[in-house]
Amino acid sequence: MPTTDATTAAATAATAVRTGRLEAPGATLHYEVRGRGPLLVMMPGGSADAGIYDTLAAELADRWTVVAFDPRGYSRSTLHGPAGEQLPGAHSEDVARLIELLSPGGASAAVFGSSSSAIVALELLSRRPGLVGRVVAHEPPLVELLPDPAAGRAVFAAVRESFLRDGVEAAMATMAAGLAPEGGAGGGRYEVATGADEESRAATEPVEDGGATAPPEESGGASEAEAEAEAQNGAGAGAEVDAVAEAEAATVRRMMANLPVFLEHVLCSFSGHAPDLDALRAAAPKLVVGVGRDSRALLPAVAAERLAQRVGSATAEFPGGHVGLTEDPVAFGARLREVLLG
Repeated sequence: MPTTDATTAAATAATAVRTGRLEAPGATLHYEVRGRGPLLVMMPGGSADAGIYDTLAAELADRWTVVAFDPRGYSRSTLHGPAGEQLPGAHSEDVARLIELLSPGGASAAVFGSSSSAIVALELLSRRPGLVGRVVAHEPPLVELLPDPAAGRAVFAAVRESFLRDGVEAAMATMAAGLAPEGGAGGGRYEVATGADEESRAATEPVEDGGATAPPEESGGASEAEAEAEAQNGAGAGAEVDAVAEAEAATVRRMMANLPVFLEHVLCSFSGHAPDLDALRAAAPKLVVGVGRDSRALLPAVAAERLAQRVGSATAEFPGGHVGLTEDPVAFGARLREVLLG
């Protein structure tokens, strides 16, 4: 039976991050790999990058080779020219290249996307169904599937215009107002756009330090050596927590820096994308459409459920709202594991 040290070493190796760069037409992509096993590609939505999945990827790395990446034009995935209008098709080809590069023996991959990246996941499934075995698309905000597509397009167009005229804060306020549930403003924040609100709070609020600074407990006669070992362990735990907090803060900074690209070049072209429903219908056995337990009244969830109805795919409820993966990554990851293995 493995020793505790061996088990710990194996777990550390499974969650250790390996980074790489992939050349694609018009961009150089940054990607991160954890774990061993079948390939699972985690696609960040809104203005997020690979860092949004740090906790979730570590949770799933015991079963999958988990790949996260920065979408082209974001963070460490640099464009080879000026930023222009981004399209789901080009982004789906980036994911296809990652799968072809990293999938062991050319086996099909599982893919997870949330919000705007769920639209990319659907495009990948419709264009390259042979590359994927399971696609989980969590709340893709496809306005063309809404009861009133023109109204949905107008919401996002207003957000973009607000950004171009008055900047990021004004754009986010416009989005909050436009995506509140009918009949009231409560709960309508489209934190979908970036997940930045939850992530910012996580990065700036005090973090529990695993007991590193808690008052010492009674030792019950522990030896000086044991006391020293406990102190070293506490210091190590505190350093680890500090590193996690700094990584979260760095992710938030990158997400905020990506917002102008998202608001000007991604938001409208992705949300206004018309998916190939015939292709998705043919691939429906591979597709699970995710909906947040707390966000069913909001635009992305309404569009998601209408998508599932139109193509005949399965649906799955996930913990939290539209950004449930940042609200409680552990619970969200547990549910994602169930869906991927189901």
